[in-house]
Amino acid sequence: MSFTDLYESAEHRNQLAHFAAIVNLAATDGAINEDEQQLIERFARKLNITDNEYKEVLKNPANYPINPPVSASKRLERIFDLFGIIYADHQVDEPELRLLNIYATGLGFTAEKANAITQKSMRIFEGRIDFEDYLYLLDK
Repeated sequence: MSFTDLYESAEHRNQLAHFAAIVNLAATDGAINEDEQQLIERFARKLNITDNEYKEVLKNPANYPINPPVSASKRLERIFDLFGIIYADHQVDEPELRLLNIYATGLGFTAEKANAITQKSMRIFEGRIDFEDYLYLLDK
């Protein structure tokens, strides 16, 4: 196996774990609604998730560990994606916020920083902004 194959394999495992986190968050408040389903399908395409992987993740998204990226920007992008799925049903409940804090901590943020990012992100997401604006506002 070449170095390129190893890199692509590791990258895909990271994408699969991120996809599982998204599915897990969508399912936190019960059944996955139509808006959440559309976002899940979009993330599956964006993250190059195969049909078989998609089905396996939907069966049990908790089976996939969090694989944090090295880059802080990439970690924030993952949190941004997770907020996208949370806000798909236009409401945020306590179990989703708890799970999001767990994921943020799993991505490498301290508990205090994870909570701060979550709280600030909630205020930001209520305005429906794009990722570049999200990064800018988080740095404020």
